[in-house]
Amino acid sequence: MIFGCIADDFTGGSDIASFFAKGGLSTILYNGVPSNQSVPQADVCVIALKTRTQNTIDAVKDSLEAIKWLKEHGAKQFYVKYCSTFDSTPEGNIGPINDAVMEEIGVPYTIICPALPVNGRIVKDGCLYVHGVPLHESSMKDHPLTPMWDYDLVQLMEPQSNFKSVKLPNDLTKEDTAEFIKKIKTENNSTPFYLIPDYEDEGDAEKIVELFGDLPLLTGGSGLAEPLARTFKQDKKKEGFGRSDSKALILSGSCSETTRKQIEAFQQSGGDSYFIDPLRILSGDETVDTIWNMIENTKGAILIYSSDTAENIKKTQEKGKEEVAGLLENTTAELAARAVAAGYHRIIVAGGETSGAVTKKLGYSSYHIGASIAPGVPIMIPTQDTRVRLVLKSGNFGDSNFFLQALSKT
Repeated sequence: MIFGCIADDFTGGSDIASFFAKGGLSTILYNGVPSNQSVPQADVCVIALKTRTQNTIDAVKDSLEAIKWLKEHGAKQFYVKYCSTFDSTPEGNIGPINDAVMEEIGVPYTIICPALPVNGRIVKDGCLYVHGVPLHESSMKDHPLTPMWDYDLVQLMEPQSNFKSVKLPNDLTKEDTAEFIKKIKTENNSTPFYLIPDYEDEGDAEKIVELFGDLPLLTGGSGLAEPLARTFKQDKKKEGFGRSDSKALILSGSCSETTRKQIEAFQQSGGDSYFIDPLRILSGDETVDTIWNMIENTKGAILIYSSDTAENIKKTQEKGKEEVAGLLENTTAELAARAVAAGYHRIIVAGGETSGAVTKKLGYSSYHIGASIAPGVPIMIPTQDTRVRLVLKSGNFGDSNFFLQALSKT
């Protein structure tokens, strides 16, 4: 194993796994810390956790457990992967997790690098932009679970972390960077710290990898995974998995603007769809059985979604935020399990929390990483059942025709 990586949710794990695989490294994705003691032969092992929305104490505990497992099984370098749009609230888990992992591995500093230019996330002057818009002014400012309230990464890290964050000047050479780091160490009395490099394009990625690619610990989004992988120049024959001709089910719980546009595009293409009304689920007027009966009576692929506008979500959550979220996730997960049991071997899911619920219900513990539908969204093949094709995407990934593309490629 070259890299051992932990990710803050399942779609985040599949995201970075896809870029490691695209860069030429064989990659296995685990759903949680593996219980078995034998590790499949892979260059990269990614462990997907649930730390994006966990309480901080459990998030740190689970992250350290995963890092220790990776250490015990031979990882040479480590990567803490978090959302490329960052949780910018003071209670966010990015700072506490990074602090704890940095102390566990025993490194004097690492980088904060949430950029992913191919999906419109860049860092400029130490600030995070989404498609050219400051993070806290983007559509993700109203995320129901992890709202984005700032865009300056130093300001974002300050309330979350016990360690200092410093923006790396753009114009430094490799030698200048070494002197800059030495200066920060002296000023900081050798206390651990974070460096924040700018990352606007692939040229920046190459420079960051050149400067920091050999660090024992890296943190960020998935933007560095592919250029990191290419530095190892592995020349191995990849295991191929063909398309499936089985039935397909699309499930969406993401309420992002991107996903809602994808739902609209699928509907406009003539695709069958059905909206799960959380209030009807709460009242018992609708159940998994009634929805499943409708799915079974649909000839082609069907999209089942609970995705809605932020305004409608807030109204629904007045009935109980945790109860509503849990009911929707459980309903979606049960539909996925019934589908697979009935021979639907193509399951496409939108939304991190929804994907986590689905994968937990299906019970697969590890996945081969195949080709990508969109940047950061691979086809995943469970090692326990290679007939199945899973596509799990973060809410904001993919273009408007994503669901149609996923159907054509799985």
